[in-house]
Amino acid sequence: MEGVTVFSAPNVFVRLTSTLNTYEVQKKFARSLTIAEFKCKLELVVGSPAACMELELYGPDDQLVMKLDKDEALLGSYPIDDGCRIHVIDRSGAKMGEYEDLSKVEKYEISDELYGKRSDSVRAFLKRNKLGKFDEDKEAKKDAEEDQKEASERALAEAITVGARCEVALPGQPKKRGTVMYVGHTEFKAGSWIGVKYDEPLGKNDGSVSGKRYFECLPKYGAFVKPHQVAVGDFPEEDYGLDDEM
Repeated sequence: MEGVTVFSAPNVFVRLTSTLNTYEVQKKFARSLTIAEFKCKLELVVGSPAACMELELYGPDDQLVMKLDKDEALLGSYPIDDGCRIHVIDRSGAKMGEYEDLSKVEKYEISDELYGKRSDSVRAFLKRNKLGKFDEDKEAKKDAEEDQKEASERALAEAITVGARCEVALPGQPKKRGTVMYVGHTEFKAGSWIGVKYDEPLGKNDGSVSGKRYFECLPKYGAFVKPHQVAVGDFPEEDYGLDDEM
């Protein structure tokens, strides 16, 4: 048609598959690349050496259009449009999925001593800028807060005696009553803990955790809570209605 000029986009989005990979990717490439240059870029995508590649062009409907077999030709000289698929056939002898198994990739490892001597590491950057654990003031403040929290927790625990009646208040749960059976530290987690035998089977254990026994009670009657969650006082047993007949 006279007076009409057709312009092609400088880049094209194509789908890429290969005989080495189980997945499909979409990439943008310049139409001005020669097929030889295009193959070099594909090395980073599919893992096949450029010299061992054969390229097939498929339309958006995945029907074979032609082979891209002229290394000196421009990519844009072929009938490639957005959505077309280029299939890479590897002739190097590699197997499907060989470049996807990361367990076969040799890992680079460095000793902690050598890493500490490097000036271009993340650790060195944090040290220079006094960030994270290298911020001495922040770490000192954090340690002081932890010490204060532990002291406060220990003081609360010391005010609770084994055998006392109590009421436990946990976030998002109704209050539960029981008897204090244990006060002190545990092997399952740091800090002070209060072992409680509930009046009803509202707990999580039988007074033992991970094979270590702290007190005796029936299954589901025992629980361990933090001191601030326990109120000691005159808390008689309540009727939860768990024994009512239907």
